[in-house]
Amino acid sequence: MIFVCYPKCTTCRKAKKWLEENDIAFEERNIKENNPTIEELKDWHNKSGLPLKKFFNTSGMLYKELKLKDKLPTMNENEQYSLLASDGMIVKRPILIGDGFVMVGFNEADWKAALGIE
Repeated sequence: MIFVCYPKCTTCRKAKKWLEENDIAFEERNIKENNPTIEELKDWHNKSGLPLKKFFNTSGMLYKELKLKDKLPTMNENEQYSLLASDGMIVKRPILIGDGFVMVGFNEADWKAALGIE
């Protein structure tokens, strides 16, 4: 499994701790140092079953600085993928990529269900 995170993010730290406490093996990837590619984002988006806008970090400073709330509705999918791939800080995190699933953001109940944990 790949755990895509930003180490300074409190939600990412909480999710990492949860994975460790549940003995889930994962490879950690710093989203700021190793930004997702357009191809990865398309793959994750398809596997997640989520609308593409759920991949945007709407509470982030960069999202607000770029006024993406107003711009996203007028952008096509390819433009949105390009924007997400341009800077990891625009991407919502953490992202957990497993065999056949992609979880965006940390929701313990959803992660338990995806990983088959009681």
